Amino acid sequence: MEILFVSHKYPPSTGGMEKQSFELINGMKRYAKVHMLVYEGQESLLSFFIHLQKRITQIIKENPGIQMVHFNDGLIGTFCSFHKSYAHIARSVTLHGLDVTFPSSFYRIRLLTRMNRYDKIIAVSDATAKEAIKSGLDPEKVVVVANGVDTKENAYSAEELPIIDPRPFLLMLGRPVERKGFSWFINHVLPLVRKKYQLIIVGPYKEVPNLLERILHILPKKLRTRIMLFLGFPSDSVNLRKLLPGNPDVKHLGHLPYTTIVQLFRRSAAFIMPNIHQEGDMEGFGLVCLEASVNGALVLASQVDGIPSAIHSYKNGILLPADDPNAWAKTLMDLEKYQNKKEAFTLYTKENFSWDRMVKAYLKVFQNDHVL
Repeated sequence: MEILFVSHKYPPSTGGMEKQSFELINGMKRYAKVHMLVYEGQESLLSFFIHLQKRITQIIKENPGIQMVHFNDGLIGTFCSFHKSYAHIARSVTLHGLDVTFPSSFYRIRLLTRMNRYDKIIAVSDATAKEAIKSGLDPEKVVVVANGVDTKENAYSAEELPIIDPRPFLLMLGRPVERKGFSWFINHVLPLVRKKYQLIIVGPYKEVPNLLERILHILPKKLRTRIMLFLGFPSDSVNLRKLLPGNPDVKHLGHLPYTTIVQLFRRSAAFIMPNIHQEGDMEGFGLVCLEASVNGALVLASQVDGIPSAIHSYKNGILLPADDPNAWAKTLMDLEKYQNKKEAFTLYTKENFSWDRMVKAYLKVFQNDHVL
C-alpha cells in the first residue's frame, strides 16, 4: 500500500502527539510505501498550512500510486477538509482528544463535522471516539486505535537523584494543565498521605508568570480558557505557585533528561496521574502512564477521559475514581500489597501497547479491515 502522511506535529518539536506521529510514519515504512509532508520548523507554521494543498497535490501527481492521505490530528484534518484538488483519493484523520472537545460550538458544529468527508476517522481512545460521535461524526467511520509506547529495554545506568528527603516518593510528570490534577492532588490527597510519602513533580514550570500569562489573565474568562486550551497553556501554574513555596512535602524538579526520568520511574513508590474532569478539555489517551509502566513504575491513574484505554485496571496499573481523595489516599496507604504485581503490569503493557502493534492496526484501517 502507498500512503501519504501529513502532520504539523513532528520532531524536532517534542510532545506526545509528535512522538506518536514519528512512530506511526516511520513504523509504517516497514509495511507500506510511505511519503511524508511534515512540519519540521524550516518555515513558519502559517506558511506550512498555506502551502499544504499545493504540496499535497504535487506529491500525489508525482506518485500516482498513493491510495491514502492521512492527517494526524484534528486541526490539520479540519484545515485540509476544504481542499478539493485531491478529493478523489481516500483520506483519513486521527483525533487525539482536545481536537474533539474544544469548547466552541462553531468549531464543533461547523468545522469538526467536516471530518465526515473523510473515509476513516481514527480515535486514540474509546472516550475520544465517544465524544467524536456525540459531536456528529459518523459512527460507521469512527474506529479506535490506541497509541503505543517504546517497549525496548533501556539499559540506563543508576545515577544520583536530586532527592534529599528519605521518604518514599510519588511521581507526577507533565505540563501543569488543570485537567492533570496536580494542584487538586496537593490540596486534597497529599495531606492524607504526607507522613508516608513525599511528592516529586517533573516537567515545565515557571515560578513567575511570563508576559503572555499576564495578558491572558486580563481577558474574559471564557476567551482566556479557549486560548489556553488551544495553546496547551499550563493553566494550573497559578495554583502551584501558591502551593509549592515552603512546602516540605513537594519538590518540583523542572525539566530533567529522560535518563533521569527513567530512574525516577523505577525508584518511585508509584507514578500517579490524578486527572480530574474539566469541561471542554480531556486527556485523549494517557501515554505517560504507559511510559511509566514499561519502565517498572506502579501506575495509579484516574478513571476519566481516555486514560482507561491506556491503563486496564489491575492488568497494567490501578484505576481510581477521579475527584475522590479518600479513594486515592486509601490505595496509596496500602501500596505494599501491589508491589509484587509491578513486573506483571510491565509485561502486560509491553505485550499490548507496542508502537509496532499500533502501526499494524493503522494499516488494517487503511486497508478497510475493521477487525482491530
